[in-house]
Amino acid sequence: MRHLIRAEWTKVRTVPGWTIAVLLSVLATIGLGVLTAAGNHSSCGGASTVCPPPPLGPDGTAVDDHFFFVHRALAGDGSITVRLSSMTGQRRLPDATPGVRRVASGLVPWAKAGIMVKDGTRPGASYAALMATGTHGVRLQYDFSHDVPGSASRVGAGTPCWLRLVRTGRHLTGYESADGHRWTRVGTASLPGLPTRVQIGLFAASPGALRVARADLGGSVETISFSSTTARFDHVGLDGTATGGWHRTDVGATVDPDGSVHHPGSARWSAGRYTVTGVGDIAPRVDGMTVEKTLSGLLVGLLIVIVVAAGFVAAEYRTGLVRTTLTTDPRRGRVLGAKAVVLAGTAFVAGLAATAATLPIGTHVLRANRNTVLPVDTLSVLRIVVGTGLLVALIAVLVLALATLLRRASAAIAAGVALVLVPRILATTSVLPDSAAQWVLRLTPAAGFAIQQSIPTYRQVTAHLVPQAGYYPLPPWAGLAVTAGYAAVALLLAVVVLRRRDA
Repeated sequence: MRHLIRAEWTKVRTVPGWTIAVLLSVLATIGLGVLTAAGNHSSCGGASTVCPPPPLGPDGTAVDDHFFFVHRALAGDGSITVRLSSMTGQRRLPDATPGVRRVASGLVPWAKAGIMVKDGTRPGASYAALMATGTHGVRLQYDFSHDVPGSASRVGAGTPCWLRLVRTGRHLTGYESADGHRWTRVGTASLPGLPTRVQIGLFAASPGALRVARADLGGSVETISFSSTTARFDHVGLDGTATGGWHRTDVGATVDPDGSVHHPGSARWSAGRYTVTGVGDIAPRVDGMTVEKTLSGLLVGLLIVIVVAAGFVAAEYRTGLVRTTLTTDPRRGRVLGAKAVVLAGTAFVAGLAATAATLPIGTHVLRANRNTVLPVDTLSVLRIVVGTGLLVALIAVLVLALATLLRRASAAIAAGVALVLVPRILATTSVLPDSAAQWVLRLTPAAGFAIQQSIPTYRQVTAHLVPQAGYYPLPPWAGLAVTAGYAAVALLLAVVVLRRRDA
């Protein structure tokens, strides 16, 4: 096998056209990616305006952290118990008449109200919150990216919900009850960096009202409008060493140029009853520039790799060299395996080099244009770089197998483009309906592009998480496994066919 691999590698490096084509695929990926990044500019205002960076959560994730908080200081262990007697909401509707505001009653699905322990009131600070939501029941959420479901109970007229949050060291345990006597544990959050002194209290938040409409060509168009949540609490009980009185803080509120708070929340209390109105969200941030936006040139680079992969086999059929190759070693499966190893290795190195260069350069250009790029941890960057290299290698092997089956470079190129590039383009542009786009990226070799998704698909955020927005239906490695499955099956079929027919 070793001598076969050496022979195939010699063919690659001694044919100038193939070497130049591989280099062109790398340069095209880098050049077009950087060019695309250079065309993206901040939309926050004038040329001198910089979009304010989002707050970062305890793990460095970009987050939304805007809610109204009624709180007291708690030193050490303790607990808070409340009855959430009602939740109501309002949401802005599109103006039927310009300038005439329309408002409808009702909660948005991820409207939130409940109790919280937080490391101060700084946006992005560590927290744990036990809450009722608009349509997702009771949840224990903590440090933005963690979400533990409780019961499916909804708070409404005649159906209050009791909530209890207990702090023991760095552990916070949430309980819920329908009557305040029989309690059910929802879950426990562990917050390693939680200090001894924290803020504990009541909160309300309301993400924007999301509306999704069909686009003219397929796909979808989303709009988000203002919404608010008003929660009414009573039977508030606080155990532990609490100091000071109750404070009211509009955490993360936007301050207008005139000094006023944009869409402020509020709180009032009377005779032991607390009414808290809040806007905003407490969740990972998913809207913004992502690092994989710089990899737009990969499609052109892949097209060049597809041409090389098809020619790697078809050229031997065209010139008759395949007979010489098979005469030298009649074990046809080993011959094709050697070709696959050499081509996959070459494509992997090309994809790895192109991605490793494009990501930092493109991200630097985006930031130089005053764009806010969502931060990504080192492991995710390594996964994108290595995974993209593997994706390019798998696509090259798939096209190699297709060329062996079809014997013609043009047919193999057309098949490779139809199986990989066309589904990717159709699914991520406004062409296919969202559901069809998701199925395309589950069932075709284009599923492997999921390896490039840098921001996880959080289900507890208010956003339309579809391929058009860069969110894939399969996890990164699962998507790559689909592409690997296609490459493996195609290569196996090619071996079987190659063994049964004349060269």
